[in-house]
Amino acid sequence: MSYPQSPRKAGMPREVLKWLQSLELSIYPKNVRRDFSNGFLVAEILSRYYPQDFPLHSYDNGTSLASKQRNWRQIERSLQKQNLHLMKDVIDSSIHCKPGAAELLVQEVYTVLTNQSIRDVQGPESDFTDKEYQELLPAVARSTASRAIKNNLRITEIMAEPDISTNQRKTEAILRRHLEHKAAERLTNPGEHHPGRFKGRPNLGRLASKNLVPSARRDECFASSGDTTSKFSSSACSEAAVSYKEIKVHQPVRHSLVNNYRN
Repeated sequence: MSYPQSPRKAGMPREVLKWLQSLELSIYPKNVRRDFSNGFLVAEILSRYYPQDFPLHSYDNGTSLASKQRNWRQIERSLQKQNLHLMKDVIDSSIHCKPGAAELLVQEVYTVLTNQSIRDVQGPESDFTDKEYQELLPAVARSTASRAIKNNLRITEIMAEPDISTNQRKTEAILRRHLEHKAAERLTNPGEHHPGRFKGRPNLGRLASKNLVPSARRDECFASSGDTTSKFSSSACSEAAVSYKEIKVHQPVRHSLVNNYRN
């Protein structure tokens, strides 16, 4: 059986793709992240090497969270019988369709079954976030803080572990990572985040922040009598004094309607 195209956005080495094509799977993985999340294709791959331990009729090719968890629990039990193991965080991230998790899972299965190493395989330090995708975008198109939380905390994660404290810690970690990334961007590319990039006029708050008077010096500017409404002393506040210009406005004389009526 031949396949007309490679998996879309697979991000896997060529030898792994050739290996998948040689297995003649019943369902060709066009979308690796989606097709490997429920574990059915993984069970079918394992059944090619261990047909007695991985009967396909025992696995459900569904998309619900319950089907995914049930399939992966059965896969892990069968792998333990063969003294084989897959990384737990990779499995969990694949269930929730995290970026890069399914690709790393297929490469790990390939290494376990074929005993062949892959030179460009990702390490266990992968965080399975959209960081690489965000770095490809211009600064104005990157995710905001709320969007970063939505992209990196799947609804299935909350369903699988509904504990409020655990999800709060995950959210705080995502937010902290997002803020650190924004701070690093401002250091490496200050021109992209400069307010003058949009040629906007600075507001009063931005102007006032540049001419702040220290609190210790501000106290010296008041008279020794303690009256805060008194004038500044010229010696202490010569540089911080604010000049005012008197504007005279000529008000036209308006005659009341009563005077007009009398005239």
